[in-house]
This record gives sequence, C-alpha cells and structure tokens, in this order.
Amino acid sequence: MIYNVIGLMSGSSLDGLDIAFVEITDVRNDWSYQIKEATCIPFEDGLRAQLKQAAALPVPEFLRLHTRLGKWMGEQVNLFIENNQLHHKVHFIASHGHTVFHEPQNGTSTQIGDGAGIAATTGLTTITDLRNMDVALGGQGAPIVPLADRMLFKEYHFCLNIGGIANITVNTEHPVAFDISPANQLLDHYAQKMGRSYDEGGDLARGGTVNQELLQQLNDQPYYTLPAPKSLSNDFAGTLHQLADASGLSSVDILATYTAHIAAQAAKAIAAYPKDAGQKMLITGGGAFNSYLVEQLQLALPELELVVPEQALIKHKEALAMGLIGVLRWREEHNVLSSVTGASRNSIGGAVWLGNN
Repeated sequence: MIYNVIGLMSGSSLDGLDIAFVEITDVRNDWSYQIKEATCIPFEDGLRAQLKQAAALPVPEFLRLHTRLGKWMGEQVNLFIENNQLHHKVHFIASHGHTVFHEPQNGTSTQIGDGAGIAATTGLTTITDLRNMDVALGGQGAPIVPLADRMLFKEYHFCLNIGGIANITVNTEHPVAFDISPANQLLDHYAQKMGRSYDEGGDLARGGTVNQELLQQLNDQPYYTLPAPKSLSNDFAGTLHQLADASGLSSVDILATYTAHIAAQAAKAIAAYPKDAGQKMLITGGGAFNSYLVEQLQLALPELELVVPEQALIKHKEALAMGLIGVLRWREEHNVLSSVTGASRNSIGGAVWLGNN
C-alpha cells in the first residue's frame, strides 16, 4: 500500500514550519519511504514572537493564535502544493502543531495550529493532536518519533535528533526514547546575542573555552538524574540560561560550554544501554549541521559510528515521522508506544478533520 502524505512539523527552535511531501510504502509490514519534496517556511517576525510567548498569553489571545496558526499552516500547504505541482496527489495531511505547554505529569500537553483550519483552508483531510491520547493514558506524550525510528531506521541502534531539544531513541524491539537536554534552544540564544541567527557549523563555539564551573552547574540539574520515560518543556532552557547569564562569561565561552554540556548529556543518556563496536547512531535535526557539536559527540562516544545523512533527512525527518504517524492513525493502528512514553498502553493518537477529499 502506498500513501502520499504531507507531514508538518513546527519545532521548539522556532526555525519555521517544516513541510514534507512523502511517499510511505507498506509491503507486508516492510515499511519504506521517499521524501519527494520538502521545505521549511520561516515564521514571520510577528508570528514567531507570539509563538515564543504563547504559554503566557491571555486565553482569548491564545485561542486566536491557535486558529491563526492553523489557517497560516493551511495557506503554506496550499503554496507548497502549487509550487511543486502536487494537485490531486496528496491523500491527507498529518500535522504535529507547535508545542506551547507541556506538563504530562498533570495530564496536559498542548500543540496549537487548528486542524479544522488546516483542513478548511486546504480541502485536505488533516490529522492533528497526535500526543493527546498518550498523555490521557498517563504517558509523557513524547517523544513520538521513535515509532518511525523503529519502522524506517531499524539499521541504526541509536537515533539522535538535535533540534531545539535533543532526544534519543534506543532502537530495540521495544524502543526506549526520551528527551536528553535542550540543544539548539541553548546555542541559538547566545548566537543571537552576537548578531547571528545561529552558530553556523559551531564556529563561534569552537573559538571559545569550556568553563568547568558552569559546565558542572549545567550537568547538575535534577532532570538529568531522572529515569526514562521523561520529557522536557521549553521552560527548561530558561533555567540554564539563568546559570549562563550569572556566570559572567563571554558568549563564545558560553557556547563552548553549552556544546560540551549537550555532548556530555548525550553520552550519559545512552551509557546504560549496551553498545557494541560498529554500531551506528543516526544524527538528524538542525544540530547535525553543527560540525563542532558532532565532533564533540564523537569524542564522547568513541565506540559508535556517527552517521550524518543527506540534507533532506537531516532537515525533515520529524515531518516524515509525522507523515508515518498519520498513516498509522488513518489505518487505526498503534502510533504511540507506551515503552517510550510510560503510558498504560500503546495508543492510536490523532484527531481527524475531514476535508473535501
């Protein structure tokens, strides 16, 4: 069976909306994919500012942002379809939305970007609210990408995604996955203080010096001692920024120290899992383009072969995963794993908003 799906992902780094038109094929439960077309649409400044502050907005403004974002997403999909001549080729859309509030310990995780608005604007059936059922069942609702790691990337023992938050999948029959630490949320913040949108290639951090005192303070955060399943909210990066600001260090030294922190936590996160010589770890997300960070990861994990794939997969793996999760929802098959999230059972997550198709 072949499914032609548009996956949408808006991550915590606020880079923009990732759109991927993917072909997902199931032949007797052997799954494969092709990323046919993909792009990232930057958020306009006003929308980015609202998303950054969304959790603190008054309820009426928050709800208006939810519907505004859904309509905007639908408009971007329409442009994407037009630009790539995809008319009558898309079966449905699967949208992650944008996470603004994540408290699974209180049974709440909220992703905005109104699915009804996307479906109404595009005319295409749209699947959203992918995490909600898992959270209702007592799970973390995150990460949800590990199902794609198991089904599409089973040749890798570990799959590391370095986005705004870094997360890891240990690819076994019953995958284990969890958020490691903030990543690009940390690095972009201080690169922007230096007038850069991000630290390209890690060149700024490479010129700095790791401060051992700050590094120890960062590594001593209680979250890092918690067992999996666990997940991070966007607020955690702010806690680390307070420590960095109080250190009085230069931005380049903070960037160097943050890079060492991310590498150290990645190594610590997988230390408890068996590693054999020759095993591979796939690295995706914007952080995969940070060559200095990848070098530090390799130093911290010498026993693993780190694999940085082609650009399309680096940039759009999460949008691809949303497409696969949407396919499984359409088939009414489990698409969130309790072994990852800690929920009481595997679940079929996602609300379906019917379009004209």
